[in-house]
Amino acid sequence: MSNPEAIKLPRTSESENLKKIRHTTSHVMAMAVQKLYPNAQVTIGPWTETGFYYDFDLPEPLTEKDLKSIKKEMVKIIKKKSPVIREVVTREEAQTRIKNINEPYKLEILDSIKDDTITIYHLADQWWDLCAGPHLESTGELNPKAIALESVAGAYWRGDANNQQLQRVYGTAWETPEQLVEYKRRKEEAKKRDHRKLGKELGLFIFSDPVGPGLPLWTPKGTIIRSTLEDFLKQEQIKRGYLPVVTPHIGRVDLFKTSGHWQNYKEDMFPMMAENAEEAEKEMGFVLKPMNCPFHIQIYKSELRSYRDLPMRLAEFGTVYRYEQSGELGGLTRVRGFTVDDSHLFVTPDQLESEFFNVVDLILSVFKSLQLKNFKARLSFRDPQSDKYIGGDDVWDKAQNAIRNAVQHLDMDYFEATGEAAFYGPKLDFIFQDALEREWQLGTVQVDYNLPERFDLEYTAGDCTRQRPIMIHRAPFGSLERLIGILIEEYAGDFPLWLAPIQARLIAVNDEFLGYAQDICNKMLALGIRVEVDKSGERLGKMIRNAEKQKIPIMAVVGANEVEANTLSIRTRTSGDLGAIPVAEVIDKMTSAIENHGNF
Repeated sequence: MSNPEAIKLPRTSESENLKKIRHTTSHVMAMAVQKLYPNAQVTIGPWTETGFYYDFDLPEPLTEKDLKSIKKEMVKIIKKKSPVIREVVTREEAQTRIKNINEPYKLEILDSIKDDTITIYHLADQWWDLCAGPHLESTGELNPKAIALESVAGAYWRGDANNQQLQRVYGTAWETPEQLVEYKRRKEEAKKRDHRKLGKELGLFIFSDPVGPGLPLWTPKGTIIRSTLEDFLKQEQIKRGYLPVVTPHIGRVDLFKTSGHWQNYKEDMFPMMAENAEEAEKEMGFVLKPMNCPFHIQIYKSELRSYRDLPMRLAEFGTVYRYEQSGELGGLTRVRGFTVDDSHLFVTPDQLESEFFNVVDLILSVFKSLQLKNFKARLSFRDPQSDKYIGGDDVWDKAQNAIRNAVQHLDMDYFEATGEAAFYGPKLDFIFQDALEREWQLGTVQVDYNLPERFDLEYTAGDCTRQRPIMIHRAPFGSLERLIGILIEEYAGDFPLWLAPIQARLIAVNDEFLGYAQDICNKMLALGIRVEVDKSGERLGKMIRNAEKQKIPIMAVVGANEVEANTLSIRTRTSGDLGAIPVAEVIDKMTSAIENHGNF
């Protein structure tokens, strides 16, 4: 049997061969669908990082049973070892061929291709589609045992709910059957770790239809985790000279017009609230804030600052609201209301580099405390061909060079991603790879020359001239909701001692010893340890199993021997049965471990 740890699962973007395999497999699947369902219209069929999908316009909905029939047809096509032929044609020729086979979606795709050199890929002379490639030379190079069709989902043409609803078939393809087996194993493990499932089982948060989708409600246990994370970061920030602020949840539209959010981010904002139709017509209402930065800017701007006041580091756990489409919502990782550990630093040009380094140091310190080790830096830069960004080339070049120089100076593992910048500035994003090698974006740092310009921010320099500060936007967590969702899955619900909602449970062998257990519980509570006594009256074995099921880090059993010796019989989730330990020593070890973010 293969060792899962020895099997690497590269992403499509990391492997040119996988890209060819998945492109080719998606075409084989589309051909199989059209063989089985002659009226099917094909639309787009791109690769994803773990596989591929194809969207079809079909008269009848596909089922999981249909996927088996499609896979069988795919195997037949693969066994024919048909050559995959690349052909370059003119736009006019492509148009003629598409009209001849009556594929209207292909015509729309053709219209969206800017290059006049059109490439078509054929599977022998049986089937073809518009595609940029790359592909294998023959279907015979595919291994049917390394291919799986996974699911069917609905999808709108061009992602627009006003367009035709299509059926999306997801699949995956690998170089070897062993990779497919490992991929399926990880998918099953991911289901067990799913934060939506574990969050419900552990009683951390809920979603309520009457409240609305994408709006989590935090239970007492989940709120303890949130509060613990907030307190931890607030203490770290105070040590590093951050100043706490609080800002409202709504603001005038004009504020976001100045920042550029209204013009560039409007579709992700909740609709404007106006007092009457006339004000609505003039766009003079209020909006729920999608970002905290314009509010922090107003605090900075409330009085003229001197260079002696800088750097100014304003920090807030600010809740923001984004009108995410319902189909894009996903548990805690994609919600409509979330709290950002936001800070905005106003710095002079001379301070930019050192402040940037200090922010990165804070983020790395946070990751260490959270036991997150496997991450890399993504330099999220603008796409010069896009018109979604504000500001001139000179300020973008300065900001991007500042980030690039910083990560090079820090000798960080990084890669550049064109087109991933915020509309007002480039970012350094920390991409974390979890236990299942899935990637998540956590902390972020942004260098911004644009918003200080748009809001006309100034400070008085040493020579008494008025100068423009530079802004650094930073969020080590990213958002509390997303972070907690990721941590639930990374820890599989088994939170480290300092973060666990209930850190210890005292279990009395019988009711005779409940008083002793309660006395110890009270002492621990007074020291800030989150502890409780099991008063269920269940059998000892069941009480221990219940504590394990609820993933409580420390279980302390109390019986006659423990009362007589003033000890606790300790069992931890990390080290197992530790035997009888004096009460004072247990308390000392617990408080020390919690304070240092370690284990008992």
